[in-house]
Amino acid sequence: MVFSVLDVVSLIAPHPLLLIVGTESASRPHNEETYAAAAHPKELFLIEGASHIDLYDLDQYVKPVADKLAAFFTQNL
Repeated sequence: MVFSVLDVVSLIAPHPLLLIVGTESASRPHNEETYAAAAHPKELFLIEGASHIDLYDLDQYVKPVADKLAAFFTQNL
């Protein structure tokens, strides 16, 4: 089964969209494409030096992600 978020990302608006990606992640180009295709409100939050897996496993990256998520949910829920 093939799924492309680009086909449906426009349906999210006007609900806020937050994309979090490491600058060294192989999925970064897909996140940037998704961000470009999405309507506002939207935010692309880059974690400098992190790969995709680093965002789950390394404290130096997990804390900024958790802090960003907390701020995003506080503001938007």
